[in-house]
Amino acid sequence: MKPTQPAEPARAAIQRSRPARPGRREQVLRALKSAEVPLSIAGIAEQLSVHPNTVRFHLEALSRTGQVEQVAGKPTGPGRPAALFRAVPGMDPSGPTQYRTLARILAQDIAAGPDPRSRAIEAGRRWGAAHAEELGGPAASDEEPGAGAAPGTERLMHLMKEMDFDPGLQPGQAGSVGLRHCPFLDLVAEFPTVVCALHLGLMQGAMGEWKSGTEVTELVPFAQPDLCVAHLHPVEAGPSRG
Repeated sequence: MKPTQPAEPARAAIQRSRPARPGRREQVLRALKSAEVPLSIAGIAEQLSVHPNTVRFHLEALSRTGQVEQVAGKPTGPGRPAALFRAVPGMDPSGPTQYRTLARILAQDIAAGPDPRSRAIEAGRRWGAAHAEELGGPAASDEEPGAGAAPGTERLMHLMKEMDFDPGLQPGQAGSVGLRHCPFLDLVAEFPTVVCALHLGLMQGAMGEWKSGTEVTELVPFAQPDLCVAHLHPVEAGPSRG
């Protein structure tokens, strides 16, 4: 009698239960971590039964991420000693991350407190002001903001582009910048008041730090299904509107 194949759901469950085979780069790193002394490229290649060039390729990548370092080998004869490598103690910086979970925890904490919108705006302002110079592009771009664009608009658009908001000037709407992508769209559904207010505060903080004479007075979430709109106006006496 021929052995029967497991049904599709059962086969899938069996496959899920099997541990995933480590990739070649992980195998190289494991070999170095388990070794008591630094290893040469040839030694690693022999241990893994792969070509030395394959090992060299993965060692270069692991060195760039700080997981592996090269050490000087001891001379054993004429010529340069073979390069040796060892694993750098520490956690894997290229491993899985859970920044979305962290963002959700922080957004939930703000949302549960008093006046979450104001708190979110202020948090965004502080961050925007602190990182305005780092993310806002060259000040020279303010000299030619473009037809109908308020001073500082080009720098604001540069900042929002760097943060993946896909910004663009709104045709026929002087003083308006459209945002066609939200990099935190999944959190907006859960915490719309917090996330959108953070974005407004971020823009306000940056524009205030640049002292461009223009402020972001309003952010209209989903003015269209695929568009949020930030409205800019000349700075007036008193606090900006939120």
